[in-house]
Amino acid sequence: MTHLRSGWRFFRYSAGQVFAGRFIYFLLFALAVFLFVTVIHAVEEAVPPNAGQIYYFLLAPAMLLTFYPSAYAIQSDVDARMLETLFGIPDYRYKVWLARQAVQQIVIGTLLITLAFLCQAALADFSVLEMVFHLMFPVLFFGCLGFALATIVRSGNGAAAVLVSIGLFLWILTEPLEGSRWNLFYNPFAQLEAYEAMVQAQTTFYNRAYLLAGSGALLLLGLLRLQQRERYMQG
Repeated sequence: MTHLRSGWRFFRYSAGQVFAGRFIYFLLFALAVFLFVTVIHAVEEAVPPNAGQIYYFLLAPAMLLTFYPSAYAIQSDVDARMLETLFGIPDYRYKVWLARQAVQQIVIGTLLITLAFLCQAALADFSVLEMVFHLMFPVLFFGCLGFALATIVRSGNGAAAVLVSIGLFLWILTEPLEGSRWNLFYNPFAQLEAYEAMVQAQTTFYNRAYLLAGSGALLLLGLLRLQQRERYMQG
């Protein structure tokens, strides 16, 4: 019981550090985007959306929810004057930032499960857990990308600008790379012909494997950049 209480307190503290500041505005904006897209589709389309369309309904707010905590990962510690404290504890700082990454994914995953249940109840029948499982791959990659950029740029606003530019570029490539394993926003729920199902399953597997490997590489890059203490203390 003591371990559970300690774990819960640590989770709450980490969540407070990760999602403090202006995250509430991103949360409200993400919910507004989700409702706007859903309502527009309901008004313009006579046919209810399928799982493939709902995947994109949920992907937009998922990216927005990931944006703030990943881009401002380092800036929030600078503003709270926690960076010197973290650097002063050998090796512990890596555990803190890894824990924050885990908390970030858990919180965003929980919010996506809530939205997915709403979609399931109001729009279409699909597997909520499977939907959120696939959504978390681009969320994890985007979060690790933002963390790596934050350690390179050392400025929340600068990292946010670069992250937005990369995100928009990758979104523009969605159509040219549609159905490709290299597409960051690959949709495994897209409706295809029966004979294409096997190819889709293979593409989904490799796409998720690439995103997972890329997330690990970006996270490692961010942690390695944090070894250069002087850069952050002078910034």
